[in-house]
Amino acid sequence: MEADTLKIVRAKDVMRKGVISIDGMATAREAAAKMRSEKVSYLLIKKRHDDDALGIVVVQDFVRGVMVPGRSPNEVNVYEIMTKPVITVPADMDIRYVARLIYRAGIRRAPVEERGEIVGMISLSSLILDNELF
Repeated sequence: MEADTLKIVRAKDVMRKGVISIDGMATAREAAAKMRSEKVSYLLIKKRHDDDALGIVVVQDFVRGVMVPGRSPNEVNVYEIMTKPVITVPADMDIRYVARLIYRAGIRRAPVEERGEIVGMISLSSLILDNELF
């Protein structure tokens, strides 16, 4: 057996570094514009205070919360369509367990947390497409 097959790959090794976030009071139009400019399909929603939970808004939330009901994106605030709380993964978690957690939770991506701070984002597609894990 080759030595590199035994190497444990952790979430922090394959995550997208940095996180794109927005305030929950922003409109859906502002959030969509930020997603386009940053070339991402999600935004983390900033905590209001230390005891608050993180939120996330993804493309599907715009469809479900704005387009399907026929609401104006200028009149819908992000906090109305976001998912909260967000499942996070520890930066040192083995990616086999990260993949299992994300898959079983029925989500596509999760923020990566290290020492109480969000340091990146990991997704099922990035595990397969952006890394040479297979």
